[in-house]
Order: sequence, then structure tokens, then C-alpha cells
Amino acid sequence: MNERPLFSSIESIERDNSLREEKQFTRRAEAIDFIEWMPLSSRAEKIKSVLEQVDDQLFQKLWTTISAEGLTGATFKNLIKEYVGFTATDNDYQEEPGYDNLDIFINKLLFFETFPQPIKDLGPEMVYYQKTPARIVFDLVGSADFTREDIFVDIGCGMGQVAFLVHLLAGITTKGIEFEPAYCDYARQCAAKLHLSHLTFINVDARAADYSDGTIFFMYTPFMGKLLHEVLEALRRESLRRSIKIITYGPCTAEVARESWLKRLTPGENRLYTLTFFRSL
Repeated sequence: MNERPLFSSIESIERDNSLREEKQFTRRAEAIDFIEWMPLSSRAEKIKSVLEQVDDQLFQKLWTTISAEGLTGATFKNLIKEYVGFTATDNDYQEEPGYDNLDIFINKLLFFETFPQPIKDLGPEMVYYQKTPARIVFDLVGSADFTREDIFVDIGCGMGQVAFLVHLLAGITTKGIEFEPAYCDYARQCAAKLHLSHLTFINVDARAADYSDGTIFFMYTPFMGKLLHEVLEALRRESLRRSIKIITYGPCTAEVARESWLKRLTPGENRLYTLTFFRSL
């Protein structure tokens, strides 16, 4: 193997002082990713450590800013755009969930470095946890037409990424319903770190959850079959008291679309990994 191109690339990264600028997060993430795929060397590890220290200082500063100033809405979105450039994508044509540098940035901004391991076995028809791509949540908030009175509920929230981002981007009260206690405790700790008081995580089986104050409900296919229909029946009963919306992502969309008490607001076919909006009749 000719290692000369690799050493040349390391030299280029080493000499590029712009990578040490806080706002060059995307280029820094790409450089770190490149180094991680290289054969290990003390030189590569040293430059990787330097770049990671820049990120550590950056996120310490951002945590302090969010905790002290309570950034939400356009202010929070603009803060993200300072460090990660992104544009809306046509999610109708995603064949599977896709993750990118926006996800890396959000993981570092909102969550502790070490994710918890689950301590409970999944029940029948429950689906293993997979984060909703951050780009999809930005798309959701841009399309949902939230009002200040809305209460957003993520059913099967995992470690809370959707609930965090909806709260910060839309500035509304959000709740997460999660079966796994380790995930729920982790989400609560992360919310407390950022002093997000209008963000709540409830450790409960979704069939036994209290949905009485929710107005918009989100599901990234947390379960299937009979369990899914039991939760949908609970939401149908809530719809007899007030109008509600349901937003789906993933394979559960096709099942939700069959519910006669819901009107589909999103045109087109049932694609697996696209946001689909429904309103109660």
C-alpha cells in the first residue's frame, strides 16, 4: 500500500489553520472522519485530538448560551446554521433514513457523549430504537404550522431527539413517551443540563399513557400490529374531544393511513421514509 497520499492528506489537514475556527464545524467533522478511517499513527491521532478539543470548547460555549438565554425558534435555527449549512431536501424519495453532519452536530449539542444501554427487553410488536434524522425534524417543524398553544407528543421518543428539536425550533411545549427507562432518564438529564423546563419525558407503556393535553402526535414506527392499533384507538378517543394531528415516519404510515377517522393531509403514495401528516375528522 502506498502511504504517501495518506501522509500528504494528514499534512494538509495539519497545515489548515481554518479547521481550528469554531464555525468550520462541517469541514472539521469531515477531517476527523477521514482520520478515523486511516491506519492509526501518532501523528494522525494528535491532529484528531486538536480538532476534537476545538469542538469541545465550542459545545461548552453553546451549552452555556442555550442554558442562560433559552434560545428557541428562529434564533436557535440560525445558531445551527452558523455551524452547519443545510437546505431542505425532498424527503419523499428517501429509501431509508439518512444521517449527516447535522446529526453529528445535534448529537454533540443536545446529548451526552455516552448513550445508555437499554435495560428492558422489548415487548412483542415493539421496534428497536433508531433516531429520527435531524434533517427530517427540521422539515417537520417547517411543515407543521405549529401554534403557541400546541403541545407536541413524541410517542416512542427514545432518547428524545425529536422532542428536543421540536421544542427548540418551534418554541412549544413538548413531551416524550418512552417505554425504556434508561432512555427516558437520559433524556431528562440532557434536558436538565440545558434548563429546558417545557420539555417532559414520561416513562410509560404507550398504551397506558395520558394523551389528554396533546394536540400533535408523532410516531417514527415505535411499534406495529395490535399494539399500534391500541395506541391509535387511544388517540381516536382523544379526537372525540378536540381536533388532533398525527405525523408519521417509517413503515407505520401505511397502517395509520387506513384509519377512517383520520384525513391524510400529505399527498402522494405511502413512502416508507417521508413525513406524512394526518388530521382527525
